[in-house]
Amino acid sequence: MNKANNRKLKILFVTSEAAPFIKTGGLADVCGSLPFALQKLNADVKVILPKYFGIEQQYKEQMKHLCDFYIDLGWRRQYCGIESIKLNGIEFLFADNEYYFAKNYVYSSNPYEDGERFSYFNKAVLEALKHLRYTPHIIHCNDWQSGMLPFLIKTQYSGDKLYKNIKTVLTIHNLRYQGQFSWEQISDLLSIDKQYFIPEQLEFYGGVNFLKAGILFADRVTTVSPTYALEITTPFFGERLDGVLRSIEPRAMGILNGIDTGLYNPETDPYLACNYSQNDLSGKAKCKEAVQEAMWLNKRGDIPLIAMITRFADHKGLDLVEAVIEDILRLDVQIAVLGNEDGRYSNMFRSVAEKYGGRVSIKTGQNDTLARQLYAGADMFLMPSMFEPCGIAQMLAMRYGTVPIVRETGGLSDSVIPYNRYTNEGIGFSFANYNAHEMLYTIENAIGLYYDKLVWNGLVKRAMQADFSWNASAEKYLGLYKELVSK
Repeated sequence: MNKANNRKLKILFVTSEAAPFIKTGGLADVCGSLPFALQKLNADVKVILPKYFGIEQQYKEQMKHLCDFYIDLGWRRQYCGIESIKLNGIEFLFADNEYYFAKNYVYSSNPYEDGERFSYFNKAVLEALKHLRYTPHIIHCNDWQSGMLPFLIKTQYSGDKLYKNIKTVLTIHNLRYQGQFSWEQISDLLSIDKQYFIPEQLEFYGGVNFLKAGILFADRVTTVSPTYALEITTPFFGERLDGVLRSIEPRAMGILNGIDTGLYNPETDPYLACNYSQNDLSGKAKCKEAVQEAMWLNKRGDIPLIAMITRFADHKGLDLVEAVIEDILRLDVQIAVLGNEDGRYSNMFRSVAEKYGGRVSIKTGQNDTLARQLYAGADMFLMPSMFEPCGIAQMLAMRYGTVPIVRETGGLSDSVIPYNRYTNEGIGFSFANYNAHEMLYTIENAIGLYYDKLVWNGLVKRAMQADFSWNASAEKYLGLYKELVSK
């Protein structure tokens, strides 16, 4: 153990996206932030991802070509180039193949296409190690897109001494997305022997499931919050993998994600109308006024402004909001929503906004500037998810002194300590059951407390003091890595 503790661990993060290069969701934030936190703990970290068409030109121009080679995918022989950028001491590697990744999307709507693209990516990562002459102690896989790596290392690559001592970790960021493809396609692409096509290994309802492969063959499995790690072992949250997850419970654990507290800081954020801190909250009122102006809401500082920054998906709890939004608006509140475009829920909010002009507003599309302004300018942040593996938005809201109202699930349960009126403790509000009127009751409680400024300001300051930096999480990951390499 001492030897493992003293050596500088070499960690290779394998991911389908990483900020600031390419992002569709929270996976990019994690893989763009956690490596830097690990580096501060003296780990040697590299990150590898596909070289997508959508990566900004400024980054492409900085890329340095390291090597190139060819990969056998069944009868196909495909080119792979490895490009490199160093960002604040971390080397980001990019697997370059224009046939697979020079598209105007990150993920394809055609599952057959993504089956081939990410089979290629899994093999590209492993083949790249030979040409880079680089042997990490740990390969840290993320979600289904790199789920076949642990399987390949323990089967096809097991006889090569380069891979013999590499340990693998798989992090499940969202169990709903699993990478399910036909056996005929994947066995051809990755030259997999039929002996592995059994329910105890790769077979999953007649096909192949990349995430299941990762879960079964990785040395350790993590999820992005402790509560989610427990939830997904039950049929309701388990997405048909609960039995598999129960079978590997001794080598699974949940580690709560963090946020980049340097990037998201109300004292220095350049996108805010006015900067502020927990010791001087006066600037938050100016941020609220700026948001009301930007969102065409009535300029009123005396009523609570509730924000939602969300994807318009059913599991985000929008059906609960839809059921009681008229009841919420019978209270003296404003609601500001930023979300992606989706017919049902965006239309619902627009319809309500037309009826309640100046009190409800919605904007759609990716807009990081407006998102930061909403985190800073709102009084409350509503996140009533049916399930939430970790959730970043509630942490960002608290970082900016906006009090969260959440359902007790996954990372929301792990990060939001509910307010206790008897002890005057807590940093937000929560409700247990997926029920619209329970949510409404919780919103009413929050609004009632809002007008007690002494208590409310104390709640705001405690929320801002909560430590959601990557430091604690990185320590846990490093401990996990050291445990693996010491065996």
